[in-house]
Amino acid sequence: MQKGKPQRMCIACRQMKDKTSLVRLVVQDEKVSVDETFKKNGRGAYICRAEECLKKAVKTKAFFRALKAEIDPETLKELESICKN
Repeated sequence: MQKGKPQRMCIACRQMKDKTSLVRLVVQDEKVSVDETFKKNGRGAYICRAEECLKKAVKTKAFFRALKAEIDPETLKELESICKN
């Protein structure tokens, strides 16, 4: 019997999706960064790779609620480039 893929919830659209299809953000030393390896230590949150989800997360302040930290402009720019692809 095969196990299913790990599921995580997008902080913007609140839908469960495969962990690998989402982008993980992590807080380390009060700084938010993108975790491409899914292995960094720290408080993490997941968001879809859709541009709509990124806009909704920024508008509703979902990053702050999920991570308990403000997202800096550089990380937001990096997320925008990831979500446009």
